Amino acid sequence: MKDDRLLEMRVFRAVVEHGGFTAAARVLDVSQPFVSQIISALERRLGVTLLHRSTRTHRLTPEGEQFLAQSIRLLEDLEQMELQIRSPVPVGELRVSAPMAFGMDQVVPAMPEFMARYPQVALYLSLSDSMVNLLRDNFDVAIRMGRLQDSSLITRKLCDLQRVVVAAPSYIARQGQPVTPQGLAQHKCLLWAGPLDHLNRWPFMEKGRRRELTVSGDFRSVDGSSLFQMCVAGMGIMRLAEHLAIPAIRRGELVLLLKDYQARDDTAIHVLYQRERQLVPRIRAYVDYLVDVFREPPWLSSGPSERSATFYRHT
Repeated sequence: MKDDRLLEMRVFRAVVEHGGFTAAARVLDVSQPFVSQIISALERRLGVTLLHRSTRTHRLTPEGEQFLAQSIRLLEDLEQMELQIRSPVPVGELRVSAPMAFGMDQVVPAMPEFMARYPQVALYLSLSDSMVNLLRDNFDVAIRMGRLQDSSLITRKLCDLQRVVVAAPSYIARQGQPVTPQGLAQHKCLLWAGPLDHLNRWPFMEKGRRRELTVSGDFRSVDGSSLFQMCVAGMGIMRLAEHLAIPAIRRGELVLLLKDYQARDDTAIHVLYQRERQLVPRIRAYVDYLVDVFREPPWLSSGPSERSATFYRHT
């Protein structure tokens, strides 16, 4: 039985990537009517419209966008499978998504060694605090901070995630500092916007009980890097991830606040990838590399004794 599905995916991808039937036909070295016939047959078989056609442009429908993303992934998997048979070493493009601040601060510095170790892997890195969909957005690996939603993705923990309350010396000099969590009501706090606004509820330990306070302020952002920079600039108090907080405290850029009320976060930093792609060499190599890099988190290089004694106390 003849199966033209791979042909259909290749033709459809060419039409989208090259801007039309005529250009796709030229690239594929076939006739324009052949391309049109393949796309029409594909849409009839699926029972949906994949492309809105006009005399000048071809625009993807939502179903077309989904089919394109999955087609690209399947075609790349096929190519990768053939490459593995010829050579088992990691090869090909690796697409990675990571949060903005953690990506710039930790992921980017770790990439040169990985690229030197695996020179046949080409890395594409996207930094954003928005949550990507690995399949729809065509990513191999995602690094995520905080609690994970239930999903079919495979997850591996990189390290614990702890946040601490900090402010710049310049802010403290102007505004003073809170001595209890309730004192935050008199201060400007730096706030998350959008899907991460739950991080504006700050946990504290008081008399052996965990309590959460919703803080307020006049600066809000969806970007963790901008919040961190505003904090260092003395524009407010922030509950900051320790990979940024601890080095900044050591440098004298930030001061730890409310140390005696510090609550332990039960969250972590994870790397995620799709179950069906766990045997792809480039993905497996990168995930194993990250796990090794963060087994001893770089920001704790002075050792756990200094971390607990000097910076804060978990209650």
